[in-house]
Amino acid sequence: MARMPREQWYEIGRDVEWTFSYVDERAVFPEWMSGHGKIPREAWSAWDEPYKVTYPEYVSTQREKESAAFSVKAALQKSKLFDSLDEGWKSVAKMHFGAVALIEYLAVYAELRMARFGLSPAWRNMAVFGALDETRHAQLSLVIPHELVAKDPQYDWAHKAYFTNNWAIKAARATFDGMMMNPNVVDTAIQLPFTFETGFSNVQFVALSADALESGDVSFANMISTIQTDEARHSQQGGPTLEILMEHDPKRAQWIIDKTFWTSARMFSVLTGPPMDYYTPLESRKQSYKEFMQEWIADQFLSSIQDYGLKKPWYWDEFIAGLDTWHHSLAAGLWYWRPTLWWKPQAGVSPEERDWLEEKYPNWGKQFGPIWDVITENVNAERLSQTVGETLPWLCNLCQLPIGTAGAPNNERYPVRSYPLTHNGYTYHFCSRPCRQIWWEDKDTLHQKTCVEHLLAGDIQPPTLEGILAWMGLTPEVMGEDAHAYRWAAPSKDMQPAA
Repeated sequence: MARMPREQWYEIGRDVEWTFSYVDERAVFPEWMSGHGKIPREAWSAWDEPYKVTYPEYVSTQREKESAAFSVKAALQKSKLFDSLDEGWKSVAKMHFGAVALIEYLAVYAELRMARFGLSPAWRNMAVFGALDETRHAQLSLVIPHELVAKDPQYDWAHKAYFTNNWAIKAARATFDGMMMNPNVVDTAIQLPFTFETGFSNVQFVALSADALESGDVSFANMISTIQTDEARHSQQGGPTLEILMEHDPKRAQWIIDKTFWTSARMFSVLTGPPMDYYTPLESRKQSYKEFMQEWIADQFLSSIQDYGLKKPWYWDEFIAGLDTWHHSLAAGLWYWRPTLWWKPQAGVSPEERDWLEEKYPNWGKQFGPIWDVITENVNAERLSQTVGETLPWLCNLCQLPIGTAGAPNNERYPVRSYPLTHNGYTYHFCSRPCRQIWWEDKDTLHQKTCVEHLLAGDIQPPTLEGILAWMGLTPEVMGEDAHAYRWAAPSKDMQPAA
């Protein structure tokens, strides 16, 4: 029997809709999950994905990707490549696996929610492929570090991280739950496929893939490259959904984009900023974090949203200024509180690295140099106890990152400070004006305590540094320490520290 040509059946097959006779349609697609809002039901018939694929085509393509990925993995298992990798770069991989592996699995649920409650059959069809993609990503992100656990127990946090109370994971959980699990599926499509995957996943996957190859970590580069090719497909759910939302409720669309862009930018300033500018070996750095963000996010994403008729986010100037400060503050904080991490942070401030930082960020020496001068002096004087935090950092009630990391020392326009807000008799604190505004408008994290609030509420016992580390799930064999055993400070012994 002759096979019917694809073009004769595809449009019908992808757009099959049900007519309900025994139940009301609002019961099948409730508002709280489907997100009807002001959009009439018939408007969703115009939903049209730009990237069309059939199941046989999908399976064939994915099989080729899997064969290529696991062939590289099998070949590298027989080599000694891992042992030759720089310890700072290994920390990039550990940080990525812990923060991202189970988020890929969480994205499966987000895709399945869209596959069930999406208001267009074509959308639901595309979301099924998205769920298959994210399942593959979670599997890849777990199988590769699993084989390294015997060499380094910190890789175990690829699977363990999100089952702990670690402060960095609590920050990631607040961001990603708010993006994938809390909102209705219309809002999810704008937050996850459009804002996050089209924009920010480029930072983590494209930028780090280039740095991974330069650093010699072929396995890591191959993994994130093959994942990114899937993201390019199912992220296309965002555009058609945004077009319909802009037609019927542009104010809602603008708010979703604005808040998700800000929270994503704050999260990636810690997830990608320090790895690119501090942990990657100097000779392997392709671009600075700021250069990459300006090219891939500030320029391309802004152009993209303006094509849809959206305005520039109200905090845009503050975001651009943050590219000079946020990740530098966070890099210093991560190193200072290194026992609370599951990787070994690299200071990244040897004399040669400081020259590179000051070339890329002309104000770095003025704003952050004095901090590292004091730390370097203490390291060289063997006063290591003065280079480790003995208390918890003050955390933002929205992004849950340390307050002070949205500003910088000696920055008059965006100084280090808290932005408080009192609600129902309780004062909440935020790292920035946008974090405070987003929290006030949505109050999504109203009941999400920071680590400091857990401590003050008596949830951490004993209320000591040892009790805090145990509460975070950290044991001595996985607690972070300086990636290079402080060798970076040795060339500075004869240098006069700044006053």
